[in-house]
Amino acid sequence: MYDDLPNLAPDHTQIPLPERFKGPASAHKPRILLLYGSNRERSYSRLLTQEAARLLEAFGAEPRIFHPAGLPLPDDAGEDHPKVQELRDLMAWSEGQVWCSPERHGAMTAVLKAQIDWVPLSIGAVRPTQGKTLAVMQVCGGSQSFNTVNQLRILGRWMRLLTIPNQSSVAKAWDEFDDQGRMKPSPYYDRIVDVMEELMRFTLLTRDIRDHLVDRYSERVESRAALSARVNQTKAV
Repeated sequence: MYDDLPNLAPDHTQIPLPERFKGPASAHKPRILLLYGSNRERSYSRLLTQEAARLLEAFGAEPRIFHPAGLPLPDDAGEDHPKVQELRDLMAWSEGQVWCSPERHGAMTAVLKAQIDWVPLSIGAVRPTQGKTLAVMQVCGGSQSFNTVNQLRILGRWMRLLTIPNQSSVAKAWDEFDDQGRMKPSPYYDRIVDVMEELMRFTLLTRDIRDHLVDRYSERVESRAALSARVNQTKAV
């Protein structure tokens, strides 16, 4: 089958087959972690995140919001810091995520980025974000922009998340919430509903097969090479 592919390692090659995507479905509620990017007293990214969490709960999910106040800057404290441990535990617990940031100077905020920077690509042999779903949102102080959601998509790819196609950008966010912090009816609200619906669908579709979806040939080969290096090193000693 692989005679014309001399560079391919057949023992580490997996042909995608329909049966690999079948199996028992999880019965528990989808576990969704929500992150926001501002510690202001009236934070519109937090208000939007809370609105998203209400929708997710109504759609049958178990949402949890991480509040970043008190989280130290990356490398400015140890990994045993309580807020770091809380964040990493929630990352491991989640099956899907929502990231929401204001746009500040044309980019996501340091508050949001610091949360991701505290989560390494791997913790031991466990990748806390790999194969989980992601929805991205941003709030704008002026006209609608997509700089932040575009950055969040790149960051999600780096963390090996499965980012859903839909997204939300709320222009003039200060005018979209009432005095009680609830979002007013508008096309922006309707888009949040769209995004949370889509996140739920993709999470339900992928959460039981995510290990297969992100299983990489290059890493299977690399594992073999690493084992060979250790054996050879032992022989040399």
